[in-house]
Amino acid sequence: MSTDGERQDLVWQGDDLVRTFVNDVRGGVPYGADQIEIMLRVVAARRAPLWRFADLGCGSGVLARALLARFPGAEAVLVDFSEPMLATARRELGDRIPPVAFVSADLAAPAWVDAVRAYTPFDVIVSGYAIHHLSDERKRALYGEVYALLAPGGLFLNIEHVASATPWVAAIADELMIDSIWAFQQERGSGKTLEQVAKEFVYRPDKAANILAPVADQCAWLRDIGFDDVDCYFKACELAVFGGRKPVG
Repeated sequence: MSTDGERQDLVWQGDDLVRTFVNDVRGGVPYGADQIEIMLRVVAARRAPLWRFADLGCGSGVLARALLARFPGAEAVLVDFSEPMLATARRELGDRIPPVAFVSADLAAPAWVDAVRAYTPFDVIVSGYAIHHLSDERKRALYGEVYALLAPGGLFLNIEHVASATPWVAAIADELMIDSIWAFQQERGSGKTLEQVAKEFVYRPDKAANILAPVADQCAWLRDIGFDDVDCYFKACELAVFGGRKPVG
């Protein structure tokens, strides 16, 4: 976030960046399929029906599609502040039965809660690579808002970009991302060299929007709020799946 208070994450409201991410980057996120499988496994471990879930910062709807494929009768509420992202999600999920609710709301302000309140409570709330755009103070507040919207026994899972412990580890994480994105683009017939992909990654327009926090800190925030069974269920360098459950009683 810039020092003058300008929000860097607003870059995600642009068509070009959204198109590049959806077409050239999202499928190249390292261990992306594994992260989603872990999410589905933890959701299934509730041993309870999934009637309704929310996907916060839904992007193109990757997580929602996976959940609906595993739990086809669930009602889905997809939330994002980027109209190009919501438009992409609508193209993917707009004809589903039961209908998917698409909500334009900004997680950076508490008012997003009012935009989804009619759909509450949720059995599960997920998020993927969205909350790291918020300040740490706002992340903590958002986790509290999520807790309030969950039904007793409800689950929160965040697939997220988190901070490395040291610059050396961050360099390993960057190399992993670059290699994986390059391999993905090669499979799709791209003629870009590894050096070109590395340059695009280093100078990507959304880089300034990242406000990364250690996963251990974020798990501690969830415990402080009242979540049970809090853990980091998967981690590869700066990519993590973490969350917890709202107590039943």
